[in-house]
Amino acid sequence: MAVPCMELNNKMKMPVLGLGTWQAPPGKVEEVVKHAIDAGYHHIDCAYFYQNEHEIGNTIKQKIKEGAVKREDLFIVTKAMEELVDCGKVRAIGISNFNHEQIERILNKPGLKYKPVVNQIECHPYLTQEKLINYCHSKGIAVTAYSPLGSPNRPWAKPGEPMLLEDPKIKEIAARHHKTPAQVLIRFIIQRNLAVIPKSDKKERIKENMQVFDFELSKKEMDVILSFNRNWKAVPVLQSVNHKDYPFNAEY
Repeated sequence: MAVPCMELNNKMKMPVLGLGTWQAPPGKVEEVVKHAIDAGYHHIDCAYFYQNEHEIGNTIKQKIKEGAVKREDLFIVTKAMEELVDCGKVRAIGISNFNHEQIERILNKPGLKYKPVVNQIECHPYLTQEKLINYCHSKGIAVTAYSPLGSPNRPWAKPGEPMLLEDPKIKEIAARHHKTPAQVLIRFIIQRNLAVIPKSDKKERIKENMQVFDFELSKKEMDVILSFNRNWKAVPVLQSVNHKDYPFNAEY
């Protein structure tokens, strides 16, 4: 089944489901990206911070050369500036982890050339981000959710921290739909009109994460999952907490 797309404020279309590549190390990320493209993923999230962009780029080139996919059909997320849009190397500019005050500053910047098309933020049932999402949508900015499963393999996890995939109510909803808890969490994000980039380095999970377009959560189920919110961040980026632009001190 083809992945649906959302239209961005520059009329580009972005697949609502993509592949996250954080924690996918060189030597492994190549196979991950190959499996994803073969499974039908056309949206791949990258960042210099992940230290694997070179390997991802080579793999994409290889799949294009094989004829498995065309470059124009791929939506590759990386980090770039306005000048790259000017010269045609980049089609759109997005932002990540921006709070509403920071977005407001950008939108009010004199001489702004390109309005951000998307804000990529952590979002899952324990961090529903309703105010920030509503703000972004009111400004015509799409939202992509990272860590939709609560980042269960984060290396800084502490004993006793919540585990979304083990939540009894999530498991109950999953059983009702004959789906996995991960599929329910991904579907929850998509039904909120957000894009989502779950990360996996396992071939079967990569395929499984795409199988979320053949069922729908009821309004009651959506409301139940939304009620889990506790404003808990799995990825608080504490190494930057003293930076003047640390975004997570604002309410939203």
